[in-house]
Amino acid sequence: MVFCKGCFTNYSRTGYTSHLTQAKNPACLPHASDHTTQAPAIENHRTSDLDEIQDFEGDFFGADYSMDDFEWDSEVENDPESMPPSVSSMDSDSDSDVSDDDDASPAAMGWEAPRQVTTAENDEEVCGSEPRAAEREIPEYDPISRQRIETALRQSVHIQAFPDTTGAGSPVLEGGIPNSHPAGYGLYEEQLRKMCDKSHSRDYAPFSSKLEWEVARWAKLRGAGSTALADLLSINGVQRKLGLSFKNARELNKIIDSLPAQRPKFKCEQIVVAGEGFDVYFRDVIECIRALYGESRFARHLVFLPERHYADADRTMRLYHDMHTGKWWWAVQKSVEANTPGATIIPIIISSDKTQVTLFSNKTAYPIYLTIGNLPKDIRSKPSQRGQILLGYLPTSKLEHVTNKAARRRMLANVFHACLGRILAPLRKPGVDGLPMTSGDGVTRRGHPIFAAFVGDYPEQILVTGVKSGQCPVCDVPHDELGDHCSLSHAFRDINKVLDVLDTADESPTEFMRACADAGIKPIYEPFWRHLPYADIYLSITPDILHQLFQGLVKHLVAWIKSAYDPAEIDARCRRLPLNHNIHLFFKGITSLSRLTGREHSDICRILLGFIIDMRLLNNLHSGMLVRAVRAMLDFVYLAQYPIHSDETLASLQDALCRFHDNKNVFVTLGIRAHFHFPKAHFPQHYRFLIESLGTADNFNTEYTERLHIDFAKDAYRASNRKDEFPQMTLWLERKEKVLRHDQYIQWCEAGRLPLQIINPLHKLHTSHVKMTRYPSAKAVPFDRLANQYGANDFRFCLSRGPTGGESSAAVSNSGYIS
Repeated sequence: MVFCKGCFTNYSRTGYTSHLTQAKNPACLPHASDHTTQAPAIENHRTSDLDEIQDFEGDFFGADYSMDDFEWDSEVENDPESMPPSVSSMDSDSDSDVSDDDDASPAAMGWEAPRQVTTAENDEEVCGSEPRAAEREIPEYDPISRQRIETALRQSVHIQAFPDTTGAGSPVLEGGIPNSHPAGYGLYEEQLRKMCDKSHSRDYAPFSSKLEWEVARWAKLRGAGSTALADLLSINGVQRKLGLSFKNARELNKIIDSLPAQRPKFKCEQIVVAGEGFDVYFRDVIECIRALYGESRFARHLVFLPERHYADADRTMRLYHDMHTGKWWWAVQKSVEANTPGATIIPIIISSDKTQVTLFSNKTAYPIYLTIGNLPKDIRSKPSQRGQILLGYLPTSKLEHVTNKAARRRMLANVFHACLGRILAPLRKPGVDGLPMTSGDGVTRRGHPIFAAFVGDYPEQILVTGVKSGQCPVCDVPHDELGDHCSLSHAFRDINKVLDVLDTADESPTEFMRACADAGIKPIYEPFWRHLPYADIYLSITPDILHQLFQGLVKHLVAWIKSAYDPAEIDARCRRLPLNHNIHLFFKGITSLSRLTGREHSDICRILLGFIIDMRLLNNLHSGMLVRAVRAMLDFVYLAQYPIHSDETLASLQDALCRFHDNKNVFVTLGIRAHFHFPKAHFPQHYRFLIESLGTADNFNTEYTERLHIDFAKDAYRASNRKDEFPQMTLWLERKEKVLRHDQYIQWCEAGRLPLQIINPLHKLHTSHVKMTRYPSAKAVPFDRLANQYGANDFRFCLSRGPTGGESSAAVSNSGYIS
């Protein structure tokens, strides 16, 4: 160690040289000049950092010092890692690029044990210095090809519209002109005028003033309970000074209940299955579709016909993004037009997922949501746009009184299908014959609501399809072939064969169960999709980015990597990643984490390949095959999330999956897995077909469903008194929807009652942009290096002209640095 007599701080040899080179402390400058003449000797005769500390003999001010005058104690004196920061670092790095976040500082990492080098790492005969030739054949990354493919996605789109020879998607004509009816905010305003007298404000009726409306909106949207509102209004003078017409929450609820309802009310019915009744709360599905289809804000964004999008004028490169660009809508439109010309297809998207509404008990809710494919995915994916509607709450009974587990599972499946079948039963006739549907601009078309897609995780998928657990929900692959190579494809399940099996339900139960077993399905007597027109449940199961990829494949991949490598080495590499604003830094590593979310698995994907690419395996085998498998899986995960796909990107997606299957056996060789026969490893083989059929995977991500649980289940439950909660939850949701609807109407009035076509525009063009970092990655870079390494040839000239383009506004030193 070397002691600086200027700032009284100990340094290593190299640290002392760096300190004196950058010193700005006047007391250190004389020593810097002396050290410069000795630099060659220090460089040529470098000694260990553990040299004995030089005895302090005094300085310019004398030698009358005690140990209390120095900034360290006896415990820190012999611990270089615990030394206080040098004065020079505090002086010269006042504009430090280190974040002020304590969690991102090196101190937040905590103590770390030194890395232990095993004898096998030094044994050249065990691990070898050169891998086999086959393992060296790692395909080169081709950035030019990726840039060309992604550039084509941003070019102008060439659209082939569905032929209008039969009037598909056209408005209903009356007397040769399109039929038009009052709709949107205009219809809502007429309804308000009929119910309100002249004493109410015109724009804020039935509230007397803007202030009263804002108080009511705050009370219903900001989580204030009825008791808290009553306590506030009971304060002497509050109601009078605010000019409120209501005195408590009950009177406020009465005013809100008088508002016109755009979305239907909930009703409760009892569904009887196997002699037992189950309460189900639901809305009229047709009225829910009318509410979404007729929303004023959605009028200019609705899609009425399928289209084929191409990246080139020759129509050789097909593009897929929203649902109307897929093949399913085009095929169904042709089928419907053959029977009833002039139809407008309304694709119905159903999603369901049981969720826990409390933290410390088993209280659950089973919401089911509905949206329509006519809305762009930019609207359906945002809860603030309210493009999804709560259709109902399914029963959550566990049937614990049924002791036989197999019988209990069959009964739960039949309860689910019986309830959902009752909710969706009104879709049967309109799906064939159609019914008038008026959009937010007042134009009426003949709509055909047709079940198109179901969104859910794997337990929900096998529940709606009726297949057994451990099987693929869409194809007939045997369980022991789920992990086979992606080149071995299996046909989708035959819906007609399944329907024929269901027709035998009226025969003896034994024959019915035997027929279901032969078809590979559960004995469900009446699946909800059985009588829905043009529906094929096995072609309606959608890709799922959250549960299939991040909480599925990526979760497995991280666990396999933890088993293949030294966990301490993995965590050490996580801690040594440089600070970055675009990634999540795991300063305590990733091997000890549990119950990770999809967002955290996404963050791990960004760093996973980087810290294992040159890491040794535990048994010192070459890791080339494992790295290729990890790279292929990450390629697939990122390609699957593309918001727009072309034939080329889908080919790249399939190639990434095949590369993973080519290299996955490394995990079997290492003893980490015995096989890959599980559904989440198999289902990615269907991604390309389903994207071509229904649109990109971000149309149907279950992440949207998880987010809806907050608004429609958890918040609603907290607003109840926890006893007989579902009637209270449904009533609370109805009032909240009325307040949100009235809020949108008031915004429309305050904006001057603008035409519908300029309300809430969506920017559908996704373009890249430059975002500057807050802190530079390098400092004091010479102008020559800026030109040679960064390509900024004219930086010095542009800087000298200043930001205003005038005379020189920056002083540039002769040494080539900015001063």
